[in-house]
Amino acid sequence: MTKLSVNVNKIATLRNARGGNNPNVLQTALDCERFGADGITVHPRPDERHITNNDVYELAKNVKTEFNIEGFPDDRFLKIIKETKPAQATLVPDAPDVITSNAGWDTIKNQSMLVDIVAELKTYGCRVSLFIAPDLALIEAAASTGADRIELYTEAYATGFEKDKHFAIKNYVEAAKFAKQLGLGINAGHDLDLNNLSFLKASIPYLDEVSIGHALVCDAIYLGLENTIQLYKRALKEVITPQQ
Repeated sequence: MTKLSVNVNKIATLRNARGGNNPNVLQTALDCERFGADGITVHPRPDERHITNNDVYELAKNVKTEFNIEGFPDDRFLKIIKETKPAQATLVPDAPDVITSNAGWDTIKNQSMLVDIVAELKTYGCRVSLFIAPDLALIEAAASTGADRIELYTEAYATGFEKDKHFAIKNYVEAAKFAKQLGLGINAGHDLDLNNLSFLKASIPYLDEVSIGHALVCDAIYLGLENTIQLYKRALKEVITPQQ
């Protein structure tokens, strides 16, 4: 079964636009769980422009499904992981000023740093995943860091899906097969939505988890949060063949 982890960053963005606590990030996360989400994801950035440090600590105390914290592994991030002990820490090579994650790790260039950080995170009892492009050399280097999983950066797949989905998925299928052979678990995220999710899942049936925020929250405006989560769950179970 491929798990659906709901990224609630956009809920925090909406709240922060007016101040106060509406919408309530914690309550939304708990509702997502109640509606069928298998996990909750947050990406706390240094400027706290959406998820705040306080949000992370409150969620850590209350989330009953898998809690996944994404971010660049600076001292601030490592302290958060040490103190909250989420089920999963997903390392992303984000510069502080980027709007959203826009690149995967160069695991060859950053090998030494990542080996040390992965080892430290594992002492906190959490699974470690590396955000990465579907590049075989980088995935091989990711396995050498000691990470448990990779998260395939799916922007290129999502961008190319409407034009030629079979071409768009090709590198991801090869990357996932290679990662599986190396013993890595496989997550995926970025720009996944109700249009492209089922084909991704059909093409990579052993996908462990998808993390989806922006598209899911946008869909919830029109369809309602509970219905939207069920539609995404259904998309992960839909029986189609990669040839369709």
